[in-house]
Amino acid sequence: MSASRPDRIVVRRKKVVESQHHGGSWKIAYADFVTAMMAFFLVMWILSLIPREELQTIAEYFRMPLAEAVSGGMRSDASRSVIPGGNPSVIPSVMPLNGADPDSHRRDIERLEDLRQELLDVIDSDAILNEFKDQLLIDMTPDGLRIQIIDKQNRPMFMLGSATVEPYMRSILRALSGPLNALPNRIQVAGHTDSFQYARGEREYSNWELSADRANAARRELVAGGLGESKIKQMLGLADTISLVKDNPAAAVNRRISIVVLNRRAEQRLDTQNQYEDVGHDLQSLIKAGETMVPEIAGPFYDP
Repeated sequence: MSASRPDRIVVRRKKVVESQHHGGSWKIAYADFVTAMMAFFLVMWILSLIPREELQTIAEYFRMPLAEAVSGGMRSDASRSVIPGGNPSVIPSVMPLNGADPDSHRRDIERLEDLRQELLDVIDSDAILNEFKDQLLIDMTPDGLRIQIIDKQNRPMFMLGSATVEPYMRSILRALSGPLNALPNRIQVAGHTDSFQYARGEREYSNWELSADRANAARRELVAGGLGESKIKQMLGLADTISLVKDNPAAAVNRRISIVVLNRRAEQRLDTQNQYEDVGHDLQSLIKAGETMVPEIAGPFYDP
């Protein structure tokens, strides 16, 4: 039977597997890189041919936002905004008081020391001032030269409970006005009272009004003695909040007038504290809004 069965023919075919085609994404990325580098060097070459003035103009254009570019104009000053050209920064700008010129501060201190010695000489040589020498306290503070004119039990500076200046207090203030006016420094005038309160003072006239009125009366006497009006930087009414004798707030020496010849750093600090910092509102629009709210029946301003 094996002779009659046909032989099985096995055909073996060699299967050829073709290699897969590699992706071409890297070629695209490389082409983009080469194009970008070519464009970059082309821009650098063009910029090297442009004059410096035109380069500054181009740089200024790219620093301005769209609104600033539309409005036009060149801005040479540095903006205080978080975004250049936008609204002013909500972060207050603080003057570098501690970083001020040390030589300028030293000269300022020297001027105040000279004034202190001059005032001591004036007090010794002036018969009226020498009589009230024990009521004059002169010392240096971080804000400048401080001159305090204090009350004594039987020798008050003002009439009891009022801002009427006593004659000898008037003489003291007018004698001080000359040396104070000779310096470029501006001054601060503050009024202080003792702890005795007015009856119904919380609702009507109180130590707050009295201290402010006495400070203003002292200011008027200084001006009458020759001090320039522009030399007054600040006037304060402090009532009995800062006692000279803390253990005895009712003591007569707590009733006093304090005159501080401000150094430059103290003046800068006051200016910084009172600056208008725009936090998103237009100052001019606020002013206009305030003008529209003034009633028509209001009379003209006058100088009393």
